[in-house]
Amino acid sequence: MQASVGDKLLVHGKVVGQHERTAEVLEVLGKDGKPPYRVRFEDGHETVMLPSPDTVVRHVEGDA
Repeated sequence: MQASVGDKLLVHGKVVGQHERTAEVLEVLGKDGKPPYRVRFEDGHETVMLPSPDTVVRHVEGDA
């Protein structure tokens, strides 16, 4: 997994009824865009995260 500052991480629910969560990458702490990442979730909570296999990166489009 590789991400850049500004990318979104979509974390799928692990159990029935659990909603997906979205986090914005604030800082990449690993080398070459690899985890861990400092992220902010939609509720404002910030944490350092090692994404699980149920996480998808949504890359931010660059300026065209």
